[in-house]
Amino acid sequence: GQRVLHVDSRNYYGGNWASFSFSGLLSWIKENQQNTDIKDESEDWRKLILENEEVISLNKKDKTIQHVEAFCFGDQDAAEDVEEAGALARVPAAGTSVAEEVAEEAEKECSPLESSVPGAENWESEKASSTDPASAEEGNITEINSENESSHNTASGESALELGKPEATLSEVSAQEPKKITYSQIVREGRRFNIDLVSKLLYSRGLLIELLIKSNVSRYAEFKNATRILAFREGKVEQVPCSRADVFNSRQLAMVEKRMLMKFLTFCLEYEQHPDEYQAIFRCCSLSTFAQFLKTRKLTPSLQHFILHSIAMVSENDCNTLEGLQATRKFLQCLGRYGNTPFLFPLYGQGEIPQCFCRMCAVFGGIYCLRHSVQCLVVDKESGRCKAVVDHFGQRISASYFIVEDSYLSESVCVNVCYRQLSRAVLITDQSVLKTDSEQQVSILTVPPVDLGQPAVCVIELCSSTMTCMKDTYLVHLTCPSTKTAREDLEPVVQKLFSLNAETEKGEELEKPRVLWAVYFNMRDSSGIDRNSYSGLPSNVYVCSGPDSALGNDCAVKQAETIFQEMFPTEEFCPAPPNPEDIIYDEDEITAEETGFNNSPETKPESSLQESSSRGSTGVKEHIEE
Repeated sequence: GQRVLHVDSRNYYGGNWASFSFSGLLSWIKENQQNTDIKDESEDWRKLILENEEVISLNKKDKTIQHVEAFCFGDQDAAEDVEEAGALARVPAAGTSVAEEVAEEAEKECSPLESSVPGAENWESEKASSTDPASAEEGNITEINSENESSHNTASGESALELGKPEATLSEVSAQEPKKITYSQIVREGRRFNIDLVSKLLYSRGLLIELLIKSNVSRYAEFKNATRILAFREGKVEQVPCSRADVFNSRQLAMVEKRMLMKFLTFCLEYEQHPDEYQAIFRCCSLSTFAQFLKTRKLTPSLQHFILHSIAMVSENDCNTLEGLQATRKFLQCLGRYGNTPFLFPLYGQGEIPQCFCRMCAVFGGIYCLRHSVQCLVVDKESGRCKAVVDHFGQRISASYFIVEDSYLSESVCVNVCYRQLSRAVLITDQSVLKTDSEQQVSILTVPPVDLGQPAVCVIELCSSTMTCMKDTYLVHLTCPSTKTAREDLEPVVQKLFSLNAETEKGEELEKPRVLWAVYFNMRDSSGIDRNSYSGLPSNVYVCSGPDSALGNDCAVKQAETIFQEMFPTEEFCPAPPNPEDIIYDEDEITAEETGFNNSPETKPESSLQESSSRGSTGVKEHIEE
């Protein structure tokens, strides 16, 4: 029931939650490697400020991304003569993507592999014409397997391993000799990539899934199960049994270990139901770390490693016993709802989630403006409340409440704020870190700290059926809290798991996947900052953070709900929308439709985003959420 205007100085939606095609990511890299400051061309907007008003200036340049380094390890065979397949001709402008500058004309002749790939327009229509998005009802979230570049809907409970069976014979052959992917092929099929700036998974019983179901926003998205949980132990990658069936079918564990593991997992599920029985345990372990607690449970070293790094996924040194038990229980409670692991991944990338909320908001009148910067907040001196904003056109826009992303706040407002940083890496590889009969695997792997005091690294590997990368490649995301630059934090892990050599001799590191392309960058983590840390903010201005370091999205959902309840304490947060047949239209709207001048907000503003960001995505009303 509220009127929402979303303005963003960027030329793509979602901020640091966005997804990009490969050429869009190259453009984003170039933009963030430039250190030029944006200066005000005119100060005419100051004439709009009255005597009883003061201004809070906002940042003109996003400073949340630092230390961006990109590397190409693949064969750069005449990449300057290649352009993205299906790319539309665009008028040159500031911030033109690097991929656009690579070539003036597409190659007329392609290899059989290249010529078999449909154009980007066909790919866009393929997604639009695919089967209905996932239902909001539990158990009806759809998995998509797009092998051979086509989408096949399956029931959500169907095993992801079964989805890969038709390709098993092909993968066995290709496992020994992976297809050679060149940089020119990556550029040509750049629109097949949907590369997230932030890497996350959705817990199947997490706050975001419940919100998607409750609000019926899930109608705009489709999901795929994460198919396996991996562990890195003694220099090798191995699969972790996490469900009851996996435990008893596992060949890695002895029968004694299986019983020990099941007994401990049962304890983690039920520890709150028997407070008297477990009270003595908590008295002894309340001050100990979860890793120390696991040692007291007489678990084998391998079981301790699996539980700590692959099930609870917590820090070995900083997580206390209660936090570890809660994390383990959350993992176990999410098992079996939509698949054999607790996690879901949205097709076309994490950047789809904010777009889903945007679409719902746009249907009910939300307005979105890209490339539209705001100069300042206008504050009334007497009341201390924000009255309006002044945009770069010199217009005053009045509102009752203002939600500002942290990156827009100036240094004078954030002088007392202490930010954390995330180290991120995105790799394009030619093989999976753990090869199996099925090539279509979505895997999560936690690599323990290399040195004492270093953070663990979360690795998420995505296959082509997630619609985030081209066929015969994998998209790998690495994330950890920063201690140094992203490259310094993550390159040791990359070297352990992958081969960085462009050419390897026969037998040399044959078991390791080869990195074709990589980018490292540091991202600001502004989550968890107390409002009082910001200096001089009016009471009706609310600050939303960017992505946090957690694997799930609970922090963003909680923050969005908290801000909404502070603004509208009597209203429900993200209620289910009415059915279309129940909506009563005003007579003016009906007349507009009949005359052909329909300004319905259902028309999706996709064109501007297609120029620079991921595939045909739209904006996000819940910028505070995602």
